[in-house]
Amino acid sequence: MDLQIALMLGQDGLVNGAIYALMALALVLVFSVTRVILIAQGEFVTYAALSMAAIQAGTRPAIVWLLLALALLTLLMEAWRHHQGLRVDWKSTVVWAVVLPAVAAAMVFGFKPQSAWMQAAVVLALIVPMGPLLYRLVFRPLAHTSVLFLLIVSVALHLVMAGLGLYFFGAEGSRTSAVWDASWDLGGVPVSGQSLVVVCAATVLLVAMYLFFERSIIGKALRATAINRVGARLMGVPTDLSGDVCFALAALIGVVSGILIAPVTTIYYDTGFLIGLKGFVAAIVGALTGYPAAVAGAVLVGQLESFSSFWASAYKEVIVFTLIIPVLWWRSLNTRHVEDEE
Repeated sequence: MDLQIALMLGQDGLVNGAIYALMALALVLVFSVTRVILIAQGEFVTYAALSMAAIQAGTRPAIVWLLLALALLTLLMEAWRHHQGLRVDWKSTVVWAVVLPAVAAAMVFGFKPQSAWMQAAVVLALIVPMGPLLYRLVFRPLAHTSVLFLLIVSVALHLVMAGLGLYFFGAEGSRTSAVWDASWDLGGVPVSGQSLVVVCAATVLLVAMYLFFERSIIGKALRATAINRVGARLMGVPTDLSGDVCFALAALIGVVSGILIAPVTTIYYDTGFLIGLKGFVAAIVGALTGYPAAVAGAVLVGQLESFSSFWASAYKEVIVFTLIIPVLWWRSLNTRHVEDEE
């Protein structure tokens, strides 16, 4: 390996690490607030990328029917909860289950967007509402169960969403056109405009999320819920709405990741699973609680994957996932074990 090859591999690792950092951010966010390890995070990436490809191909993304079905099921569940005498926040329910799905359906059936920005807006309108709808249907009724039970449900949700992805999009892979198709040769190392777009967009989103949690009232409410759910509820923070918001943010991050990565690699209905798992490895490095550590872990995973593909391409996935073992071993030696209820 010479310096030129090392620089090329480092560039690929940086691009991949930017996507894994977004995945790790979403996983840490969801787990901190709801105790859910969102295995299905990668499906948001897949749905967004394949929906973008369908729109660019001139067809309507069939995933709109899944969004409408989720909205209908959510309305039925909230009506049943109201009938049982439970408190229902109808304002947020109308927003997530009526207004946003109606806007998405109108955008899908009403016109065919030509510019990349409008196509991305349609994909955002389609996928982002799925986050809070899935939270209300699947995880909110189980909010007081153990982390292990929530993990089992999360795995089941991933399997269901992967199957639905195969049903709606088919088994064939798709790519989208590059956001920026420029390219340069820097010292013999090819640098594409799309790679710069991925790194810059991921950096901007990470900084925006940092400012959101540090400066905004909603971000501080999410942090309070993550630190002490009961205490946040006693202080007037609507913890159920906190779950809605964090799942919406996770879906938003997944959509951005899917739009960014679709021009770089061919996306299949199950591609998001591996992307999400590598983001999970990065989140484990950050102990599922620290954002800076998770981002550093994502860069490490990206570089490890890139250089492993050069030295041992057949075992690159094994090498990446093996990283979990020493990290968990180290944390098990340096972490005080407590009961789940504590």
